[in-house]
Amino acid sequence: MKPGPAPLALASLPAVQGELVGRDLELERLLALLGPATESAAGTVVMSAVAGLAGVGKTTLAVHAAHRAVERGWFPGGHLFLDLRGYEPTGQVTAGQALGALLRAVCGADAPLPTDPVEQAGLYRSRMAALGREQGPVLLVLDSVGSTAQVQNLLPGGSGHRVLITSRHTLASLPAKLVELAVLKPSDAAAVITQFLGPGDPRPGLAPQFLAELADRCGHLPLALQITAANLKADPQRSLASLAGELEDERARLALSYSDGEQSLAVRASFELSYRRLPPEQARLFRLLSFNPTPQFSLDAVSALTGQPPHQARQIAVGLGQAHLIEPVTEQRWRMHDLLRLYSAQLAGTADPDGHGDQDEAFGRLLAYYRDTADAADDHVIARPGQPVPDRFGNRAEAAAWLDTERANLITLVSLTATPHPRTAIALAECLLSDLDTRRQFDDAIAITRHALNAARLLHHRDTEGEMLNFLGSGLRQVRRFEEAIDAHTQAADISRETGDRDGEGMALMLLCVALHGVRRFEEAITASTQAASIFRETGNRHGEEAALDSQGLALQGVRRFGEAIDAHTQAADISRETGDRHSEGEALLNLGTALMEVRRFEEAITASTQAADTLRETGDQHNEGMALANVGTALLRAGRFEEAITASTQAADTLRETGDQHSEGEALLNLSAALMEVRRFEEAITASTQAADTFRETGDQHREGLALNNVGATLREAGEFEEAITVSTQAADTLRETGDRHGEAQALNTVGAALQRAGRFEEAITVSTQAADTLCETGDRHGEAQALNNLGLALREAGRGEEAIDAHTQAAAIFRETGDRRSEGTALTGLGNALMKVRRLTTAADAYGQAIALYRATGDSHGEDIATNNLFVALRKVRRFSHLRYVLRVLWRVIYQGV
Repeated sequence: MKPGPAPLALASLPAVQGELVGRDLELERLLALLGPATESAAGTVVMSAVAGLAGVGKTTLAVHAAHRAVERGWFPGGHLFLDLRGYEPTGQVTAGQALGALLRAVCGADAPLPTDPVEQAGLYRSRMAALGREQGPVLLVLDSVGSTAQVQNLLPGGSGHRVLITSRHTLASLPAKLVELAVLKPSDAAAVITQFLGPGDPRPGLAPQFLAELADRCGHLPLALQITAANLKADPQRSLASLAGELEDERARLALSYSDGEQSLAVRASFELSYRRLPPEQARLFRLLSFNPTPQFSLDAVSALTGQPPHQARQIAVGLGQAHLIEPVTEQRWRMHDLLRLYSAQLAGTADPDGHGDQDEAFGRLLAYYRDTADAADDHVIARPGQPVPDRFGNRAEAAAWLDTERANLITLVSLTATPHPRTAIALAECLLSDLDTRRQFDDAIAITRHALNAARLLHHRDTEGEMLNFLGSGLRQVRRFEEAIDAHTQAADISRETGDRDGEGMALMLLCVALHGVRRFEEAITASTQAASIFRETGNRHGEEAALDSQGLALQGVRRFGEAIDAHTQAADISRETGDRHSEGEALLNLGTALMEVRRFEEAITASTQAADTLRETGDQHNEGMALANVGTALLRAGRFEEAITASTQAADTLRETGDQHSEGEALLNLSAALMEVRRFEEAITASTQAADTFRETGDQHREGLALNNVGATLREAGEFEEAITVSTQAADTLRETGDRHGEAQALNTVGAALQRAGRFEEAITVSTQAADTLCETGDRHGEAQALNNLGLALREAGRGEEAIDAHTQAAAIFRETGDRRSEGTALTGLGNALMKVRRLTTAADAYGQAIALYRATGDSHGEDIATNNLFVALRKVRRFSHLRYVLRVLWRVIYQGV
């Protein structure tokens, strides 16, 4: 019998409800699988499956894709939709019922059908094959499939047909192309609510922050979003803020439901259907996973919770993944959706089929796993050369990687255990703090230290309390909360004295020194570090003595006692070499480089800083490597090697940016701007120094903000923007005066004086430059004093006070010669020549220019050499006019042939 027209049942797709939001990529992938261009083996059917957790929108996507495919004319043979209700506790469609329904659709409702299942399957396949030949491909959508057995006999015969399955499980035994569906992106989740409410509802537009909060509360799960939107639509007077506030309660999120008499939706009920189908061992793991600190967990955590060896634990976890109650992250890691996690916690809290003893034991095993593994990892991270380490990890990098991966779990566990398990909280915090410091995760370090501190106080452990106060102070200092850090270290020192812990007291004093340095209380810092070093010598703690000496050196630099600082840093580096502590050696060399620069031993500073960068790179300390590179850049700048300084400073800024240290990046940018100014790349220099000033302002460092502003002013002066330079550098001087930095204030005044001179405001320039020179002399900065004297000489000459100008330039040249700055000596001699020309002492002027040319040539300053050479020939012409021919020849001979 020839088939008649396709029965109505061959057009059974449900209607599309609304627009599809946030599923463009998944829709395109499905359409590619459904399209006629998809290749298949001869005589086979192309099958695709949409899988994902309950409520993620599998059916919605499948229906949209099916309609789109039908509209494109891909299925002239018809389209069938069958809801198998695979997760319903009752009323599931059996394989036989499903096959009967499809037979009636393709054969007609009244057609006689065989009763034998095998015959039914054979008839179904033959009828579908005939439909394919006579009318074209058919699309079969099988929704909510609970198992492979439900659909095994529903796969049609013939070729060209397409089968689209949706399931909460990954039906791995079916030869289907899988499309995994995850929750929506935050913006798409918010759009779902907006679209459901319709364009006439003003609430989403009026309160976008609460719209985003609602989407977050729903876990970006389409079912929860739909329920939330339906409840809002049913109550037009309710604000988004009100509902978002209600959903702060986790129980309210899980209880989300909506019913209008025709349709009932509920998040918890949807999850429950999946949970009830789990085998006992998977159901147990699902409940126990709520004890993991965060939604993400490893195979080792699963093994600890279940008490099973890893290979068996993996099988259980894979089963939960196939049910889409957890989702894989990597081969040995999974995560659980937030709402499913709430459901898991409810189940664990209200029903424990195995008894609460099982849950307590499982949590105990999990705590032990995290504590013991973190302890082993920390041993690797802090181990010094030659020190034995546990074999749990192959090397330090592997241990650090584990800490990095599990950081969120470990940090959360500290807060969860601080009161019920204080010893565990303390142990975990101690294991984490070194790694958090290395990775510059200071906010996390402060948070867990506070929890551990409370745990120590709960246990009345004074030694541990002091230790945690030191950790807390270190974290607070790193985020520039110096006064709080000082208070914490002071408390720690007091506790150590009380308990007789001399090493603990020394450590607290050493750390107190560093915190005091941050607020420029240098004399107190020197006292604290000196006491710390003395204690460590007394106790024989060489590592502590090294750290105290290095901190002491920094404090000595603050009061410009650079010779003593160099001695302290050198001793610290020597002790580090003696003890084999490469990292501490790198830090000491870093600080030594800074001190050497201040006494103008630039080549030594470059060597020390380069060695520091290499050592710190070798030990994996990217942050301090960046600081050392910044030092290299500064030393190269001050040595006149400007292009190299630009390269090093740029590399330093990039490295520090990668570590997230905005403040230190600002310091590198400050160095970069100075180097750029020297090669007359003024726009780039202004940009770099302005960025540095903004960074210091944002991080609350008023002192360095002042230094950066002075750099901006100096660059503006060199670029010819004199009035703007005066304004900015005056602001810098005011800022530095407020911070109590007389030396920095004087440097800024020096910049102001130079700009005033260039602007033609000579009397003001004389006043300011004199003030700058006097202050720099008082603070012991001979080189800075010479710079101010040179600027003073320029202003005096322009004001017609030639003899005073000659005296200022002569003093400047002598100091530059004394400090070894040959290039600046050349600048002072050029100024001296100009002043001598002003009072018509031409032969002496020519001699000054000749000396300047030789110095410029020796230091590679072609710009300065050009200026001095031009001035020399002007002087020589005037000398010739006054019959000093013999002198002219002598000067020319000395400049050209002797280079003097």
